[in-house]
Amino acid sequence: QVRLVESGGRLVQAGGSLRLSCAASGIIFSITAMGWYRQAPGKQRELVAVMLSGGSTNYTDSVKGRFTISRDNAKNAVYLQMNSLKPEDTAVYYCNAAGVRGFVGIRYPEVWGQGTLVTVSS
Repeated sequence: QVRLVESGGRLVQAGGSLRLSCAASGIIFSITAMGWYRQAPGKQRELVAVMLSGGSTNYTDSVKGRFTISRDNAKNAVYLQMNSLKPEDTAVYYCNAAGVRGFVGIRYPEVWGQGTLVTVSS
C-alpha cells in the first residue's frame, strides 16, 4: 500500500521559516502530481501548492512569494519551504499525491498523508 508521511511541522514565530517534507512509501512507478493542502482550525481544507512531475507549479494567492514547493521524483518526495510565516498560516498541512502508479499497474487516484501541524505565533 502506498503511504505518504509528512514531517517538519512545529511552533515557529511570525516571520520565521519552516521546511516541510513528505515522502511516499511503497512500490511506486510514478506520481503525476504532488502537493500540499492545509486546514486551519474551524476552516475548510485548501490547496497550498502543487507540482506536476514535469515541474510546473501552482500556488494559492496567499502564499505566493513566500512559499516554494519542490519535488524529488526519484525519491517520490515533495517539500514545502515556507518563509515569512504569518499567524494565519497556522494549520495542519497535508501532503497529497495524485495519479499514483504502483505495483503491477495499480493506480491510486489520490493518496493523503496524516498531516503535520504548523503553528505560527505572533
